[in-house]
Amino acid sequence: MKGKALLILLITAFVCFSCKNSTKKNSEFVFPVADSVPVGEAEKLSAEAIAEISKNISSPVEIANLLQVMAVPFSPDYLASTINPNQQATAFAKALSLGILGADLGYLNMYEKTGSSLDILSSIKKLAEGIRVGQFFDFETIKRLSLNKSNLDSLLFLSIDSYDKIDKYLRDNDRGQLSALMIIGVWIEGQYLATQVVREYPDSMLRDRIGEQKIILNDLIMLASPYCSKDSEFNSLCRNLQDIKETYRDIKITYTIGEPVSVEKDGALIVTQTETSKVDMTKEQLASIIDVTKNIRNKLIIK
Repeated sequence: MKGKALLILLITAFVCFSCKNSTKKNSEFVFPVADSVPVGEAEKLSAEAIAEISKNISSPVEIANLLQVMAVPFSPDYLASTINPNQQATAFAKALSLGILGADLGYLNMYEKTGSSLDILSSIKKLAEGIRVGQFFDFETIKRLSLNKSNLDSLLFLSIDSYDKIDKYLRDNDRGQLSALMIIGVWIEGQYLATQVVREYPDSMLRDRIGEQKIILNDLIMLASPYCSKDSEFNSLCRNLQDIKETYRDIKITYTIGEPVSVEKDGALIVTQTETSKVDMTKEQLASIIDVTKNIRNKLIIK
């Protein structure tokens, strides 16, 4: 599949869900029940948290890659087509929508529906300009590559690179709340895609990836918590994230460290630590996650 070599280099939540907790694992690690993070700690660590979480989930193509591995057919019904960039009145709405549409752009590109992505590209351009980061989004080049399917690798790289630059610029210029919103938007849309697909195409691997989002969700809540009292929009979003978290409360994730694997690459020996995870999640718990994700995501895209 085109783009596979590039995608192997991209480590994100739904493909390889490493996070800060991984450094605390011994031979076995069980995700704690009391997993809340004090607001004071979130404020102190917010910049570090944004950088770390961004590395894990800011790529908007990973869910689409996983769906392709599962041979799930493309569906336009999954797209957030109701988002109108002209109706996003606040910086909050623009940044959150920018993340949501970024995930949709990755979904379209991975399925080579590049000709259909022009409307979303136009919306992304307007949203990026609306929060003064349009200079990092090379619309004309991405548009040209979208019309030429033979350049899918370049299109994927440029799309991801644009989002990475926007994220870094926002964080470096004391606009971390907008970076956080963009990251949360990507995650919510990716979670929506995953849960809608698993509802129609039950698959144990995808089911486990959804269960493992309990870890990333905790980081996202820490990321958003310094801004929860900023205004009514942030307060509502924080409550939405807590609603999703509540559906994960009784889900257990157990990690077991395996034997290190040694691989020679470019004349050097690279040792990689292996691990396996076990997700204890009932059908009822999964159904609750699917329902709450759909309800919250749809509220965010329908104004």
